[in-house]
Amino acid sequence: MSERNKGMGHLHTSRREFLSGAAALAGVAGVSSVLSKPGIANAAGPTKGGFMKFGMGEGSQTDSLDPATWPSNFTIAALGGSMCNNLTEILPDGSVVPDLAESYEPSEGATKWVFKLRKGSTFHNGKDVTPKDIVESIRHHMGKDSRSAAKDILAQVASVEADGNDTVIFKLASGSADFPFMLADWHLAVMPAKAEGGLDWTAKIGTGPFVLEHFEPGVSAKLTRNPNYHKEGKPYFDEVEFNVISDVVARTNALVTDVVQYMDEIDIKTINMLKRNPDIAIQVISSTRHDAFDMNTQVEPFNNNDVRLALKYAINREEIVSKVYFGTARAGNDNPVAKSMPFAIDPQPQHTYDIEKAKEHLKKAGYDKLKVDLSAAPNSFLGSIEAGTLFKEQAAKAGIEINVIRESDDGYWDKVWLKKSFVSVGYFGRPTPDWLFTQFYQEGAAWNSTHFRHKRFNELLVSARAETDQAKRAAQYSEMQQILHDEGGVIVVAYLNYTNGVSKRVGFNTVGGVFPMDNGRASERWWLNA
Repeated sequence: MSERNKGMGHLHTSRREFLSGAAALAGVAGVSSVLSKPGIANAAGPTKGGFMKFGMGEGSQTDSLDPATWPSNFTIAALGGSMCNNLTEILPDGSVVPDLAESYEPSEGATKWVFKLRKGSTFHNGKDVTPKDIVESIRHHMGKDSRSAAKDILAQVASVEADGNDTVIFKLASGSADFPFMLADWHLAVMPAKAEGGLDWTAKIGTGPFVLEHFEPGVSAKLTRNPNYHKEGKPYFDEVEFNVISDVVARTNALVTDVVQYMDEIDIKTINMLKRNPDIAIQVISSTRHDAFDMNTQVEPFNNNDVRLALKYAINREEIVSKVYFGTARAGNDNPVAKSMPFAIDPQPQHTYDIEKAKEHLKKAGYDKLKVDLSAAPNSFLGSIEAGTLFKEQAAKAGIEINVIRESDDGYWDKVWLKKSFVSVGYFGRPTPDWLFTQFYQEGAAWNSTHFRHKRFNELLVSARAETDQAKRAAQYSEMQQILHDEGGVIVVAYLNYTNGVSKRVGFNTVGGVFPMDNGRASERWWLNA
């Protein structure tokens, strides 16, 4: 345990007890990979060399080198996981370990965290990583003018300061047992500080396993191996390239013809065809992800909870799982906490398809009939248009007319997602409930697309974050999940795996599923067999 993590110490409980709890948490969140033919794609041990090309479904012309703006698989894997590192890293089993940090230690009830930096870590220009670089990489996402998606998870940080040549000290407004997890957020990538202060993200350099050679927003990124990487023996590839291929048919063709050796988000309808290809394996990875239809709880008609409940009962998720996901997913129950996450519950009552209950709630809201627009884009989640169309047919029986608007993939996350009142969203999930709730459901959070505001929920979020009694913490997170189920604006359509296609020449060990592409670290962890 000491090699993994010198932090997570006592917070009114013994160090041994707390570490045991942290280990259990990591175990519950653990994920693994399964192949259509297990062991073939990664039978050989790691070998060095080769040019690995990834085919990505998500990317936008508004993509930027600024880590505050990284929204998609493309930027997460190409920039966050290839060009850069963080202070901490999420391992494939869901646990957190130091990365550019050598160790971390909490004190004062986890309101103070001391991070010691790893010796010998350098940027791609040869400059040593200093505490100032860390401080500016964090402060870049803080302050009232920040528009970073990481602003919300850093709102608990009262101060971050350099202390000498190898130490960074975080002081928090309240205790946070999960704080090292938060620092693994891909937005918090470490980049050089400017001499005058601020983050020099335009320098196009990080500390990561690969050096950026070319970047075209929403199109491609090419990188070459960093010969001075701080992780001995890594990476294995000589070069990597990330190509945005939004159309799933084109992406599949690129994999089949070996233009790319990996594609994300296989169209479930093509799995059997791909399984028959002797050169391709199907990578199925347990995950914390879910697909959803989000309602803005602050605007009509969705500001009425009975309208929200009517829609939750007017969707037949089992039919959608069968016809859209072909049985590969699990029907949702309006709780964004996946069952693989720590402290997960299954809130009751189940929001099953019930036309009479939908009509009852619609009547309570003062409607005999209701008409709403649902915005969806093919890459908001794979099958979103089809799921929305089925939802339209199902809800019509309750007197609810859903107009499904097919939005463009390009610009969806900038122009539609947080701006329209009823939208399709694919969520990666997060390793802990605190991170998930803080980023997506806390009042005022930048990525709170349901615009959820709930005083009791916000109070519980702060208290559970610092709670060290695991039974009390479980009760608090249980209540929060029930609140979202009963009153939230999220319609969880389905919980699902990551289902990707990969050339059998590609080798890998257990693959992480907290975030896409081995928690964003595929380029560092995978290799090409001869």
